[in-house]
Parts: sequence; structure tokens; C-alpha cells
Amino acid sequence: MSSVAARVFFRGCRSLLAPASRAAATSSVLSSSRSVSTVAAGGAKKSAAKPKAKPKPKSKPDSLTKKTPRTTGIFKATPVSPALAHFLGTGETTRTDAVKEVWTYVKSHDLQISKALSVLSLNPADKREIFCDEKLKQIFEGKDKVGFLEVTKLLSTHFVKTA
Repeated sequence: MSSVAARVFFRGCRSLLAPASRAAATSSVLSSSRSVSTVAAGGAKKSAAKPKAKPKPKSKPDSLTKKTPRTTGIFKATPVSPALAHFLGTGETTRTDAVKEVWTYVKSHDLQISKALSVLSLNPADKREIFCDEKLKQIFEGKDKVGFLEVTKLLSTHFVKTA
């Protein structure tokens, strides 16, 4: 060990072994060059280091943050069947908007909980099933009950394929 390293090591050890008043004096000398933990009179550790302020991230120009709406795939507006058009109120829509409208209708009319099942207490909290009313039966091939994973599959038949 070199003499400089030995002096620094010895000063560090001496400040740790010194009484509390002397440790505070020597730690102020050492804290100017690096972070040092000193033992206060109460026995709790105090950190003498100051946290560095992180630079703020640069904001992107407005032209890069605005995204253009997608018009392909499921985001493409396509004509729909008359039954779905009657339900949605429009003759052309995207697949995502159609699914959103169906779920809005289901939640607003409480069609995830069957009144008959809640009386019999046969798992009324199973929200994976949709109990179809007359309006939904026209869209979902006359089924009384539809699983939530079947919704997109049953709606896909109502979208007219365009070439």
C-alpha cells in the first residue's frame, strides 16, 4: 500500500473510531471529496452525500408526437351487415369501434349478470358470460349466452369483405 493510500485509509479508520464530536469534524473534511457515512451521537447513520439532480428529458417536437390515425386492418372503416348497422346506427364502422359499442351496450344494460342466476346464487359474479337480450340475439346468431372471447368471432361475420 502506498503512503498516500495508507494516510487516506488511516484517516478514514480514525474518523470511524473517534468520538462523535471529532468524527463530525473529520467527516466534513472527507465529505468534500466523496460521500461518507458518519455515526451521529444517537447511533443512527447520516449520509453526508448530496443526491445529484437528474437532467430533464428533452421533449419531442409536436410533429413527432402526433400520430396519424391508422386506416388499415382492424382500424379500416368497412361496410357492415344490416343487422349490425341497425344495432350501431351506422352502415360503416371499424372493427374496434363495433366491439367497443357492443361492450358499452352490455355494461350499460347489465347483461353480464343474469337475474335468474343471482336469485339462485349460481355464480352471478362470472362476468365472462354475456346474457343476450333481443337486440344482441340478432347480432350473435340467436344465442342466449355468449362468452366474452366469442364476441369478436361472432361480429366478424357481419363485416362485408371488400376486394
